[in-house]
Amino acid sequence: MNDSEMLELVCARAWPPVVDEPLGEWRLRWADGFTGRANSALAVGDPGRGVPAALAAVCDFAHDRRIPPVVQVIQDSDLERAVAAAGWAEWTEHPAGYQVSVLVGPLPDGPAGAAEVLDEPTSGWWELTAEHPEPGAAERHVLATGKIGYGVVDVAAGATAGAVRGAVVDEWLHVSRLAVRPEFRRRGLASALMNALASWGREHGADKWVLQVAVGNEGALQLYSALGCTEHHRYRYWGPGPGACEDAQS
Repeated sequence: MNDSEMLELVCARAWPPVVDEPLGEWRLRWADGFTGRANSALAVGDPGRGVPAALAAVCDFAHDRRIPPVVQVIQDSDLERAVAAAGWAEWTEHPAGYQVSVLVGPLPDGPAGAAEVLDEPTSGWWELTAEHPEPGAAERHVLATGKIGYGVVDVAAGATAGAVRGAVVDEWLHVSRLAVRPEFRRRGLASALMNALASWGREHGADKWVLQVAVGNEGALQLYSALGCTEHHRYRYWGPGPGACEDAQS
């Protein structure tokens, strides 16, 4: 595997689905609809069969679990061209953006301010990262499995103004779910959260971080660029075109 494929596997380990089945070197993933990454097939490496047959297996897996058949493929790779040749198309329906930039960089050593990283998630952390304070089983599995740091900034009356998730995989710190409440934005809280998480990552054996950011999220890309991140590669989500995915249940 090349460096981009290996990095995709690191990111996949940092974002574990509820169901994770091998298809050769591909991964078939399901998490009850929570996020595109955890409910798509990670198409890197050799699936152990021809690409059309592998995509048919993706369709069967998705139909059995009542999720859209989707593959995550490194952009402009030979494998992406093979997926396109099999009659699949860019899955622009992805709500967070179907084209994603994978960023990497050294961990910074900046001020954390009031931000801290907890060993256990709080209800405020869940509310910001999973959009409700009482997450379901799939959200808990994806967001709280592994060596996880729960970054928060708490303000008066116990309210959580910002949150972020960090997962250490080997020497990498995978960063996700950075969120700051609208009324607390433009106060440097996002940078403080990232700096606190970087310090936590170093304490747990990481020396660099990786982030997956939709290419249309200009604000996040600017923040991460200011923190020293650069683009390593991009990936896209693909779904079947007309007639390219027979529904085994129909």
